[in-house]
Amino acid sequence: MSTDTNRRGSDSSRSAASAPASASGSASSSATTTVFGVPANLLATAASLVLIGTFLAVVYDITNVVGRRDQFVLLAAGTLALATVVGWTLRPRYALGLAVLIAGGGFAAYFLALPESQVALLSPERLLADTFALLSGLSALRLLSADVWALAVTPGPVFLAWYLAVRGRIAPAVAVAGSGLGLFVLTTDATGTLTLLGVGAGMAAVGFDGIDRFGSAGGQLDVLTVVLAAMVVLSATVTVLPGAGGSPVIPDEGVAEQPTVEASLVSADDRISIVGSISLSPQVRFEVQSTSPDYWQTATFDRYTGDGWVRTGDTRDYEGGRLAGPEGPSRLVRQTVTPATPLDSMPAAWRPVAVSGAIENETLVTQQGNLRPDRAVEIGETYNVTSAVPQYTAASLRRTGTDYPDEIRERYLALPDSTSDRVRDRAAEITGDAEAPYDKAVAVEEWLEANKEYSLRVSRPDGDIAESFLFEMDAGYCTYYASTMVVLLRSEGVPARFVTGYTTGERVDGDRYVVRGLDSHAWVEVYFEDTGWVRFDPTPAGPRQDAESTTLSDARNEGRPDVDTNETNVESNETEQPTTTANDTETPTENGTETNSTPVDSSAPGPNIDERLGITPTGDGATADDEDDGLVPEMPSRETVFVGLVGLLGVVAGVRRTRLPAHLRFATAAYQRRTDSPADDVFRAYDRLELALERDYRPRRPGETVRAYLDSLSRVGVDERTRQVGRLYERAKYGDGVTRADADEAVAAANAVVRARLPLVRRWAD
Repeated sequence: MSTDTNRRGSDSSRSAASAPASASGSASSSATTTVFGVPANLLATAASLVLIGTFLAVVYDITNVVGRRDQFVLLAAGTLALATVVGWTLRPRYALGLAVLIAGGGFAAYFLALPESQVALLSPERLLADTFALLSGLSALRLLSADVWALAVTPGPVFLAWYLAVRGRIAPAVAVAGSGLGLFVLTTDATGTLTLLGVGAGMAAVGFDGIDRFGSAGGQLDVLTVVLAAMVVLSATVTVLPGAGGSPVIPDEGVAEQPTVEASLVSADDRISIVGSISLSPQVRFEVQSTSPDYWQTATFDRYTGDGWVRTGDTRDYEGGRLAGPEGPSRLVRQTVTPATPLDSMPAAWRPVAVSGAIENETLVTQQGNLRPDRAVEIGETYNVTSAVPQYTAASLRRTGTDYPDEIRERYLALPDSTSDRVRDRAAEITGDAEAPYDKAVAVEEWLEANKEYSLRVSRPDGDIAESFLFEMDAGYCTYYASTMVVLLRSEGVPARFVTGYTTGERVDGDRYVVRGLDSHAWVEVYFEDTGWVRFDPTPAGPRQDAESTTLSDARNEGRPDVDTNETNVESNETEQPTTTANDTETPTENGTETNSTPVDSSAPGPNIDERLGITPTGDGATADDEDDGLVPEMPSRETVFVGLVGLLGVVAGVRRTRLPAHLRFATAAYQRRTDSPADDVFRAYDRLELALERDYRPRRPGETVRAYLDSLSRVGVDERTRQVGRLYERAKYGDGVTRADADEAVAAANAVVRARLPLVRRWAD
């Protein structure tokens, strides 16, 4: 690293690499500060570009999910090019005005692209509420026109940030770009990796800019490295922002170490991220008294992100009366739901059309047609739901056409731009010659049931979940089956969506059901003309029900008090009540009736859950995956290795900054053991002496002789005894040698100088 002695104090003296003043004829009159041979101002500009790049990467990921990815790439490149040109031609006040025009034009285009129904709902209060929602964790993917919004939000901050960086105004550039990235951190759309990279780039830009302005004296590069390392390590290990997803089931106990199916599905608010291995919770959640058994739906998700699902659109207050029902024939199903644990979901059969009870005035309705409470539904706080359940037959569904409404096409046929051709090819292969949407749905459902195994213990794959489940995984559970079926159907032009909720539960009377956490489930709904949404369930029913009943049996054997009610507790009943669940797929018949229930004896003895899921236990209770008996340690993740290396780099820089090696070396110089060679003792004595002088004054410069060095320091207090050690050093190295007495004199002088600077070190006797 090199630095000039004359520091620049204004932008007009910046080099041509970063300041437009050079382009207008003002030449820099001072040398350029470099870091490892690279101009510091160039490094600051490059780091600013990296920060802007992290912001663009987040928006790129959004457009990959919602569409217009290629348009975004062209827009981003054009904005950067425009900012570069403007940076060399326009003064800041004109450029700022241009940035405002660009941002305003983008948002005007966004509002013009909104459907009329959405524009009619806009108001200053609504815009303020939506802005606050984004800042408090609402994902941008939930916006209906997220593709247009992404294109609208990009040009303004990118133009202004890069313009400022080109002008050499690094701190303002970092502030603008950092604010853009910070927005996506708040909306939870920025990944941890991009956040770390952006934070590091912003700190580096400011640090290099400081070195460029004020030089590298005082170890500024070491300080910069330490700060960057600390930011990365802290960001990777400390959660600053609260999670966006709330839990619909508010437990009285601690959080389980392994996530449950319920937590990964029903606990998600407006976004579901598919996880790896999960467990089942046997705890009773609620009871339902219903005129007909059904699946109790809690949420519907329409936007597939590649690694999970997002519910788009907003909610509205339920204002009483009857909600819209299905498009075709239906039958009314009346349910009374009584929570056994606090809930922030409202399970109900599809499609709910009316609500009553204590929660009626605090009920919200999503744009997908689901019910949500505005607060937690407390234990024993009963509510009533009337649902209009669609009626259909296989023949009636097979006769439906494909002239779908525009809203259905836009929402329920969309796939990420990164969806590979082999997924679409596999969809075409599975559906074969099927023409009707119903036949395609049945073909996909049957193929998944026949070709994939059911297991709760899976490793979450990298990349697209559906593609990984199709081509790389042999087994999975409901979220993998349902996600893959939706993607395959959308690839074939069949509208489909991802649905979560609970299966029917355990029948305890003719019309009453006890629903547990292990009944939480994910399935698929397919849209049919003149009928609406129809349920399909590609998850194999037998293995899933086996796992659920075994989990319940194990919990009962352990004596858990929260897994039974008075009706289901085997100890309070002469005979145990069987568990009843609805069929995983509604099977339409020609007369419109359905076969809804299948008895399952949940208490029957049998193999444990590992055996039922195909996992062979070992002697110590480990799974078959642990066959190496611990001889091969588990390798840390790439993220862990990266954070560890950054932390190590920060420690090294901190050690350099504190000059700890020099301090340790000086501490060891407090004592000198005599040898048989007087010359070696003199050399060692002088080295110790020079360490002390270096600490108090300055190090000896390259090429500077010992005599010249000591002479220069004599002006600031070096005494004659110290200079005598220098003369003995020269005599031992260049003259006729030294005697033992000379060596003792040199050692004694070095001892006096060194130990005087270590007052806490014991003064050993010679």
